[in-house]
This record gives sequence, structure tokens and C-alpha cells, in this order.
Amino acid sequence: MNEPEGLRFRRLNRPQIITDETHEPQYKNTSTYSGKVFRVTLLTLVAFLLFPLLVVIFLLESPIQPEVFSLNEPPLMTGCYEPNLKLRQAERLFEERLIGPESLANIGDVLYTGTADGKIVKIEGRNIHVLATIGKPPCGSREYEHTCGRPLGIRVGPNGTLFVADAYLGLFEVNPVTGEVKSLLSTGKMVGGRRLGFVNDLDVTQDGKKLYFTDSSSRWQRRDFMHLIMEATADGRVLEYDIETKEVTVMMENLRFPNGIQLFPDEESVLVAETTMARIRRVHVSGLNKGGMDTFIDNLPGFPDNIRRSSSGGYWVAMSAVRPNPGFSMLDFLSQRPWLKKLIFKLFSQDTLLKFVPRYSLVVELQDGGTCVRSFHDPHGMVAAYVSEAHEYNGYLYLGSFRSPYLCKLDLSKV
Repeated sequence: MNEPEGLRFRRLNRPQIITDETHEPQYKNTSTYSGKVFRVTLLTLVAFLLFPLLVVIFLLESPIQPEVFSLNEPPLMTGCYEPNLKLRQAERLFEERLIGPESLANIGDVLYTGTADGKIVKIEGRNIHVLATIGKPPCGSREYEHTCGRPLGIRVGPNGTLFVADAYLGLFEVNPVTGEVKSLLSTGKMVGGRRLGFVNDLDVTQDGKKLYFTDSSSRWQRRDFMHLIMEATADGRVLEYDIETKEVTVMMENLRFPNGIQLFPDEESVLVAETTMARIRRVHVSGLNKGGMDTFIDNLPGFPDNIRRSSSGGYWVAMSAVRPNPGFSMLDFLSQRPWLKKLIFKLFSQDTLLKFVPRYSLVVELQDGGTCVRSFHDPHGMVAAYVSEAHEYNGYLYLGSFRSPYLCKLDLSKV
């Protein structure tokens, strides 16, 4: 054997040097196995979580059948609509003693309002007295609201009595001294082929012979108002009730959530807040234009509720939700996406959805022609939240709310 062959032989039999590299294949195999286990576990968990969601999406029926409608781009919150903190100067009254004082009326210095527990209350100074109860107990929950009743609009007639619109029970006349309740119109009545479903606000003529009121929907009740807003159902109406003949006449229909109502001074027309459309309509109820309708103001910076006269001859309009510009308005965004509305109502309850609505309170004063005069704001609703009405009396603005457990009082001389 020559030397080169010996050298090659020794190289072939050289002892193997054991290093970390010799374990590399085993390490890689373990890692691959662990990764597979992790991925399988993760996918199983995701599938476990997604399965109920998919069932909800594909099998459960949505409680609403939303319509596509369009809103113009919200007005810039500048000029008259410039944000401020003026509503935060309001004083809260009767905290935790008044639940949802939606609408207000006064006879002299005495205030009257309806509350979420079906009562009509009388406020004298610092004292609250229960004047009347329209419905039947128990009260205080969604389950019993339709039998307990929910007083909304309230007005003082020329004879000094109170006229009340109850969302479930109809129209009533209440004696402000004795508390005697007289039923004028029950919601069980068929009007124009449909039952009254959501009686909301009312106004009375100066001679006390006619009431004009809104029936917000024949499909949805007050306790499902978010369904009505999101569905954008055009089944709301403006009606006339003749106190002498007891006849009910449909003055206008096919409105999307008609809400607050206010007679014009000449009483030939009424202003109606069309909440879903963020506008106020003028419905002609008598005179040459009877049966017609036009727009008083379009594209408001929020969704209007009640309308009441101001001492300057204009109108106070309350809004509990705004359409910020600059900013993002969820309701504007969803108006063109009915499929997304359906999904949302499959997944969330109305109470849950309300938590996502920004608590921004806004009250504006409008002149004839719909021109904005001034506006009062409370971003985040820190003092005045869920404002439903602005009632002016003796230099103060009393702010009703459909949800808050208090009443607010704003000194107009300071804002």
C-alpha cells in the first residue's frame, strides 16, 4: 500500500466529532410537530368561536328589513352650529326623581311632564306631585311599558287642561288640578286602514277644537325606536283629531319617523320633525294648500326630536344625537348599507346599540324659513344628555329627556 492510499484510509476512519449540529435534524422535527399542534389548536378555537357567529349570520332572521335611503353630507359645524359648551351651564333638577321627562308644559310657574313609569307629574318649586297615572302597573321595564303607558308629548289647551300623547294608549285630556283623566282616542282605533302604533307628540289649536299629532310608525312601538330609526320605515303619519266630532283624519303619510310637531301661528300648517331624515317638514293642514307638504329645513346637523316655540317667534329644536362634520356619522354611513344593519341587529340588542351612540346633546333655535339663530351644545352629554325637548319659560330653557333621570334648567341670560 503506497502512502497516498494510506492517507486516504486514515481520513475515512477519522473519529466523528460530535457537535450541536448533530442534533439539528431532531430539533427541526420537534419544532415542526409543535407548530402543527399549535396551528390545529388555533384553527379549532377560531372555528369554535366563528361557528355561532356564522349560525347567526346565515340562519337567524334579522328583526328589521331596512330600506336604502340617502342623506346629504352633514353641514359643517361652523357658524351658527359652531360647537360650544353652553348646555353644560344648565342646572340638573330632581336627579333620580324624574325618569325620562320627555316633554314639558307649564301653567304659570307650575310645570308638568310625563315620565317613563307612566305618570303625569306636577312640579311646584322644589316639590313633585303625581297628578295622574294613565296606564296600569307594574311599570319601569320594557316588558310592561305597553300596558304601563309612556306619556310623551304634553300641551296646555285654551281651557287650561292638559292634552297628553301616550305612545301606547293614545290621546288624553288631564285636569291639572284634580288629575282626572279623560280618554280621547285609543290606539286600538283603525285610521286609514292601520292601527295607531306609536303616538308621539301633539299640538292643540287656539280654540281647542282640534289636535294635531304624530303617529311615528304602525310597525314599531316606542320601546323599539332604534329598530324604527335603523329600518328607516316610511310608515309614519300626521293626523288630525276633531275634539267635537271625534273624527280622525290622516293629513300626511309615508314619513320616516315623524316625531315632534308644532303648529304655525296661522294654524294652517304644522312643523314636523322627520327624525330619520334629519329634517323638518311643513305639512299644510288647512287653507288653500291643505294636503300639501314642503321642507322647512333640510340636512340638520343632528336628528330632531320635539319642536317648541321660542319667545323670539322662532322654534327650539332638540337633538340627542348629531351628525358631526368634520367627523363620522354612523347613521349616515349605514343608510346605504342595509345588509350591515341587518347583521348589527342580529348580533346586538337595542340597549347595547344605544351605548355606541355618542352622547352629544344639541339644541338649536330656528327662525321662519329654517335659518339657524343660535345653538347650545353639550359634547359627550356631561350635563344634559339625551335631550328630547327645549321648553322656554320666563327666561329659562327647560330641557326634557327621553332617558335621563333628571330635568335640566338653563338660564338664557347667561348664554
